[in-house]
Amino acid sequence: MGLVGDQFSETYMKELRKFLLSEKKSGKQIFPPGREIFTAFNMVSLERVKAVIIGQDPYHGFGQAHGLSFSVKKGQQIPPSLQNILKEIEEDLGLANLLRSGRGDLSGWADQGVLLINSVLTVEANRAASHRNRGWEQFTDVVLQRLSEVKKGLVFMLWGSYAQSKESLIDLKKHYVLSAPHPSPLSAHKGFFGCRHFSKTNQYLSEMGYKAIDWSELR
Repeated sequence: MGLVGDQFSETYMKELRKFLLSEKKSGKQIFPPGREIFTAFNMVSLERVKAVIIGQDPYHGFGQAHGLSFSVKKGQQIPPSLQNILKEIEEDLGLANLLRSGRGDLSGWADQGVLLINSVLTVEANRAASHRNRGWEQFTDVVLQRLSEVKKGLVFMLWGSYAQSKESLIDLKKHYVLSAPHPSPLSAHKGFFGCRHFSKTNQYLSEMGYKAIDWSELR
């Protein structure tokens, strides 16, 4: 967390911590569990980040969220948006049986340098978007801005209008930004399917001298 370690002493982060503690004390269940809130950052150090996929909130169902955007823990049913992501990978890269495998843990992507970050890092059980506007957005905006500043040649994958609103934090002269509709069943047919972001990412990374991502690496 060296990139944004200074943020934990900021007033907004102290207030966010107080809020989360009070929610837990009142008996509310928060996802993901405390030790997994920062999984995305713990799995991918600043030096190893090659691509960034931005989500909005963690899944709010029991046992799903584990700190990586769009990813679910082993053994969990694959949510609709992730199903569509895997369908696009299959079509884009000519792979088979990704979706049929039933695997939705994207830790294998994180291990290869993909930062899977939600804008909001916690949620109350069964209450979508319940922790918005509590401070997480300020924290993750700083993450994106500083990544853009200190790194060069990253791929940012912005799916849906919310993720695309973060483009203003990215130096477009230094990085490669890919935009498409959200993979949700409500919008995937409007241009997410056929966006070919996964092959485009690998082509760019190869041109930049990085190793391509093995998008079939699911757990």
